Amino acid sequence: MRFPRATVVATVAVLVTTLAGCGFLTGNSAQQNSDGSCAPQDLRLATIRAEGDPATLAAQRFADHIAEATDQRITVRVFPNSQLGDVNGIFAGLSSGQGVDMFYEGITIYPTLSGANAFTVVSVPFMWDSYEQLLGVLRSPEFTELFEQAAEQTGVRVIAVEGDAEPRALSANRPIATPADMQGLKLRIAEAPMPQAFARALGANPQVVPLSDLYLALRQGVVDAQENGAITMINQSLNEVQGYYMPTNYIRDARSWYVNDAWWGGLCAEDQETITRLATEAGQLDTAEVEKQLVAAEEQLRSEITVVEPDVEAFRAALEGQFDQFDGQLWPAGVLDTARKLRDQQQ
Repeated sequence: MRFPRATVVATVAVLVTTLAGCGFLTGNSAQQNSDGSCAPQDLRLATIRAEGDPATLAAQRFADHIAEATDQRITVRVFPNSQLGDVNGIFAGLSSGQGVDMFYEGITIYPTLSGANAFTVVSVPFMWDSYEQLLGVLRSPEFTELFEQAAEQTGVRVIAVEGDAEPRALSANRPIATPADMQGLKLRIAEAPMPQAFARALGANPQVVPLSDLYLALRQGVVDAQENGAITMINQSLNEVQGYYMPTNYIRDARSWYVNDAWWGGLCAEDQETITRLATEAGQLDTAEVEKQLVAAEEQLRSEITVVEPDVEAFRAALEGQFDQFDGQLWPAGVLDTARKLRDQQQ
């Protein structure tokens, strides 16, 4: 089965329906009843975010709406807050088809799977000015083909990209106003290459710590700092163990719906269309919640800890050209240039 061209970027049900009419949602009989009707599905949907995080709220919206739309034939149980494992564990479950059926999280984590390394370019620091600009690139024919290649190589397919995510910022136990302040900082990162490269380029010491362990790692001094944004700081109570917050907004993300590729190929066309449409709609809820929660979270941080406005242009200058060296290594040769050209074409 070929990748649903442009399904990853579908934003409305009309677009999904148009794609289905072009033969995009083919499915097969593996998950159909003997009379040709679609079979029941009982799905486990994972998030690594807290219960009140926009991603988890969107996941629950999807679960509620899919049950209603299918008269309970498809049911979805949401497991937030890394209950089904960290990113690596969830992806292992998805690729093997065991323990987890769907995962809602940013596209920047896709490259943790071998075969999806082209999407590492999304995380290049200061690459994007807005979520909309990023989506425009991900909606391009060039990136649609990269999604198809990644699905074939990893066994994990992205069926929809929809949902803003808070930009990556910095918090620390000391103020970080300029690149020089990063020197020697023990910076917690997720297991992703670009945050690691960002830290090392500025003289910090990156350390991988699962999100579920981050609070304790900060409290015990295992790490000095972390690079999630304001919403995650509040939802994970990181403001209790950090004294300074710096809104660098250095990496942007777009939340994505991940599934097992073989399972997806076995769904009947009707279920593929319904799942994609409702996942896209739920992602739009995520975007609205991110906008609302980000304002409230930043206000709370300003009232509880010290907010330092970093010299973003100094950070940009310090990192100029630092990531070109990874072309052909962390991502296929030419992908970064393609992404930049597509970005510059966005209005």
